[in-house]
Amino acid sequence: MHRPLIGISTYVEASTRYGVWDLPTALVPTGYYELVQAAGGAAVLLPPDEPGRAAEVLSRLDGLVVAGGPDVDPLHYGAARDPRTGAPATVRDHWELALIGAALASGMPLLGICRGMQALNVALGGTLHQHIDGHADAPGVISWHPVRPVPGTRYAALVPQEAEVPTYHHQAVDRLGRDLIVSAHAADGTVEAIELADPARWVVGVQWHPERDEDTRVMSSLVSAATARTSVLVS
Repeated sequence: MHRPLIGISTYVEASTRYGVWDLPTALVPTGYYELVQAAGGAAVLLPPDEPGRAAEVLSRLDGLVVAGGPDVDPLHYGAARDPRTGAPATVRDHWELALIGAALASGMPLLGICRGMQALNVALGGTLHQHIDGHADAPGVISWHPVRPVPGTRYAALVPQEAEVPTYHHQAVDRLGRDLIVSAHAADGTVEAIELADPARWVVGVQWHPERDEDTRVMSSLVSAATARTSVLVS
């Protein structure tokens, strides 16, 4: 049986140096595709495209990971820009919100990581806290803190105990999007994981960075859900 094909949205950088070159680049840290591979999937990168083509792109895939990255533009949830919010990533916002919408419409398994979780919440009509303290230390330095699962959720079934997770963010979920529930909190009450309330749908967002960890439980569950969905579609 072929490994399920998991798409990963990419970062977009205006200037990246490698070798003798300094060019615009679409990229992801290696941890993302390595985590997919460690969980039993095959990974493919999804650089920005026309938002109207999101459903076509996803029709060739079995699952979707929306990666971390810059702040979601607050215009997408009707808020004024806080001075501490990062510069807009307009092309990436439009592409990833379209990918999320197409994945939700098709029933595709979806995992949002950090920014990806926030984009999932925004795509479903939720809002974000534009700045919180205590979840990012020095620039570019991952910190670790415990998260507590909410009993009865999909995440709690996968990780039933409190777990230390690698984190780096200054924004967080405020008002939940429609049909979403909270499935983990930090000790300070920050929402650390969300998921669709419908247990038949595999849609999860985590605020931390599992690609910086060795724990494959969440990604393995996504890959399993992608395999099961594909088996149903081709049977």
